[in-house]
Formats: sequence, C-alpha cells, structure tokens
Amino acid sequence: MTQLNIVELAKQGDVGAIASLMNRHLQPKGIAAKVAFKDAYLEVILESTEVPNQQTLVAFVCKGLTKLGAMSVQKVKIYGQQNGKNFYAWIKDFDLGITEPDTDLEDNQQFSNNSQILTLSINLSGNIARELKTEDFENIANKIINDILYSCDDILIEKISISNENCVISKER
Repeated sequence: MTQLNIVELAKQGDVGAIASLMNRHLQPKGIAAKVAFKDAYLEVILESTEVPNQQTLVAFVCKGLTKLGAMSVQKVKIYGQQNGKNFYAWIKDFDLGITEPDTDLEDNQQFSNNSQILTLSINLSGNIARELKTEDFENIANKIINDILYSCDDILIEKISISNENCVISKER
C-alpha cells in the first residue's frame, strides 16, 4: 500500500491507516499507537516502556489529526500507558470538530444558571498513601482526577487537587 493510499484511508477515518501513520513517527521513539473508534470517540492508546510524555504526545496527536482533516473524527480520547501496567498513567480527551456558537452559548448559560462550579481537594492519608512511590501516587491521582472529570458532566469542575504527605497533583480546566 502506498503512502498516498494510507493517507486517503486515514482521511476517511480508517483506524488501521491512522495507527499506521502515527506509528511511523512514534515507533522509532519506542512508542506504539493503537487506534479504535469507541463510544463516538477516536481512542488512541500510546504505550511505551516509560510513561509516555502527555504534553508532547497530546500535541502530536492533535496536530496530526487536525492536519489530516478526517471528517469522521470529531472527538478524541488519548491514553498514555506504560508497558505491563494494568492502568493508564494519563487520559486526555478533546474535540477536533468546530463547535457551533449557539451550542457554546447554551452550555455557558447552563453552567451560569446552575452555578455549580467546584474546586475539589482530596487528601489521601494512611500508611499506604504515605509509602507510595511518587510515580505510583501520580498515576493513581491522575486516574482519580480523570474519573471524576469524566463522570461529572453536569458540574463544572474548575480544579481538582489530590495530595498525600509527599506530593500534590492538580488539574485545572
């Protein structure tokens, strides 16, 4: 299959072609991309021997998919995972599509009418929380943060902070 055919297939939303294009750039860096459509999202799982760099790889995927212009890809969810781990180190989702202004206005009015804007702070305590390695604590905290953000669609959460005695992990919207 030629490069042109792969690009055309990727533009049509072919997950195999999208993964192939990503892997051409990522595999030399020791990162493997798996791509699938699930629940209206294009899901991209990035695996490496080390936890993949979230900032760099989210920018790479976003830029690549935007440049590709696949009309069938509107929402993207990216997972960063270290090989051999049973949980994701981080998750990032975003919309590629252009949102109509009326929809944005309705969403803003909904949040301003409900006035449900929260900042959450969670402190993990106890012997197990104190003894966690920093990397393990960061992975657990990021998983908790992402789970909260994804399950609270009707509440605008501005910031979540999770801490133990050694570390604080925060995420702001």
